[in-house]
Amino acid sequence: MILGIGSRIKHEKFGLGVVTNVSAKMYWVTFVENGLETIEIDEDFEVIEAVEDEVDTVSFYEVESIFKKLLHKYSDISEVVPLADKWKGGTLSINPSDSSLQSKEIPIDSFFHKIVMVRDRVRVMEQKINSSKTLDDQDKIDLQQYITRIYGSLTTFNVLFKNSDQNFKGAGKK
Repeated sequence: MILGIGSRIKHEKFGLGVVTNVSAKMYWVTFVENGLETIEIDEDFEVIEAVEDEVDTVSFYEVESIFKKLLHKYSDISEVVPLADKWKGGTLSINPSDSSLQSKEIPIDSFFHKIVMVRDRVRVMEQKINSSKTLDDQDKIDLQQYITRIYGSLTTFNVLFKNSDQNFKGAGKK
């Protein structure tokens, strides 16, 4: 019998745990003392409480992924966006052409935080436009083109991002 998600087991090496995911050959088990471990289905362990494997079970990973997407879509909680290491602790200097005017220095970390906030708010605006029930499809397309141009205008700041998958992306050259 293959155990289903939620089954409780006792493993000789890892102790007490709960099955959180199942594949054809492995169980992913979260153990009280040892955290997440994978064990083979035919490995020796004691079944404390078996839950039948159901066809429509959802893994912990799938639940976590769906939960992250929902939080991102419906809240203002944003992902952690790290600043590239070479800029940490640096400053941004703004110098006017008129030497009688004072220069301004801003910590790059603070400036980067503002850029990320702009990015997140543009993303929320984009989601609200796309899910709007009052805008027709042509209005959504027109507004989406403006959003894409906003992202394109902000690509200059991509040099500050540690992870390139978090960069701004515009329409690109055609």
